[in-house]
Amino acid sequence: MPLTLAFRSTGDNFDKWRAALMPLMPDLTLLPWHEVRDPAEVDAALCWRPPEGWLASLPNLRLVHSLGAGVDHILADKDYPAAVPLVRLVDPYMTQAMTEYVTFQVLRLHLGTPAYDRQQRAGRWEPHVPPRAAHRRVGILGLGELGAAAAAALVALGFDVAGWSRTAKALPGVACFAGGEALGEFLARTEILVCLLPLTAATDGILSAEAFARMPRGAGIINVGRGRHLVEADLLSALEAGQLSEAVLDVFPTEPLPAGHPFWTHDRIVVTPHVAALTNPETASLIVAENLRRLAAGGSWPDRVDLASGY
Repeated sequence: MPLTLAFRSTGDNFDKWRAALMPLMPDLTLLPWHEVRDPAEVDAALCWRPPEGWLASLPNLRLVHSLGAGVDHILADKDYPAAVPLVRLVDPYMTQAMTEYVTFQVLRLHLGTPAYDRQQRAGRWEPHVPPRAAHRRVGILGLGELGAAAAAALVALGFDVAGWSRTAKALPGVACFAGGEALGEFLARTEILVCLLPLTAATDGILSAEAFARMPRGAGIINVGRGRHLVEADLLSALEAGQLSEAVLDVFPTEPLPAGHPFWTHDRIVVTPHVAALTNPETASLIVAENLRRLAAGGSWPDRVDLASGY
């Protein structure tokens, strides 16, 4: 039975998605949300940051597919139809892109590149000798698909890698910590912290003064999870006090980052515009098409979200 898919996104290009998806599913009816004439005909929604109540307005909806790995932007809708399965996008291309970004930023902090940037602007020649990678302790907050891949890449480069997750994990070459009781021990050994957690009630504000105080003095952080993981005022205070030395931020509570925000001009903060793992329609369409075929076949989805846990 042919499916009708409604597309709604604040940032993704409908025409690019149509060009990528339709050759894979010629019988699919793919509509931008504003061209949906009869909401009852919509079987599935492909979306990013849909407005509150829109999904609930589609009475025969049978699947909601996120346009990214995160789903907090969908679950923020208090009217989300809880009986409708929600699937996150797990695309090997995005995983590779995130791994490249995290590896690059960890290497920048490890080698002291931000300090050399400041020295160049000041016209100062001052060599620094970094520790061996084996003596640099990197910690990954979140050991899901993206976190596990980033950890493996850093292990391959010789770093001393640890990871923290809500439930116990076992990854080759990674010291794994789990649960709230182990978070302090994990932070205490982490000199470069990478946040790749999903955003849930439990992780909202996890990058806070309390967390920074548990880390070694002069540690650095890289946030590629969600903007709300970070308490912004606490970061500024920790940098001012020297408890943290550097921060790399790709995600923010308000995007684009507002003009005049102190992060723009802070000499110890690197800002990138939520580009660590952009959705690529050419590769992601293969994943979406497979999940739509599963819907048509009445099957299940390997990346279905547990609505209770939020991921």
